[in-house]
Amino acid sequence: MAAAGEANQYLTFTLAGEMFAVGILNVKEIIEYGSLTEIPMMPAFIRGVINLRGAVVPVIDLSARFGGKTADVGRRTCIVIVEVQQEEGRHDIGIMVDAVSEVLEIPGTEIEPPPAFGAKIRADFIAGMGKVNNKFVIILDILRVLSTDEMVALANIGEATAESAVEAH
Repeated sequence: MAAAGEANQYLTFTLAGEMFAVGILNVKEIIEYGSLTEIPMMPAFIRGVINLRGAVVPVIDLSARFGGKTADVGRRTCIVIVEVQQEEGRHDIGIMVDAVSEVLEIPGTEIEPPPAFGAKIRADFIAGMGKVNNKFVIILDILRVLSTDEMVALANIGEATAESAVEAH
């Protein structure tokens, strides 16, 4: 968490009518929702993989990840490419969002601890609640949302997909 008085920049986006934010330092790029390759027998929150300049990047449906229904693809649906640091290195992961809003600075003094109850998503997924224009923005703990155990599974998917793509040619 940021020290009080220190402003942090966050990318805000909407998902199922709620406003969320992730630290801008985790965000690599935002791309339009495009051709995803679905992978059979995966959990519902893994939408598939995309080819991003030759790299296989898994795409997570955040709505399904949070225990809701899988998100519908709309006109403003985007994939936010985030980079997460794990023990075995850095991974790029796409997160599917309904619409990207803007980059905001939220001072540390305007960030409350996550609520103990009442949130629609797991409390450990929430880094804090940012106050912006008298409304709350849910600041995600992206490393928890994209946890290590699941990352290992995702890395294996990427490798298996890359291998099968190579074998097919």
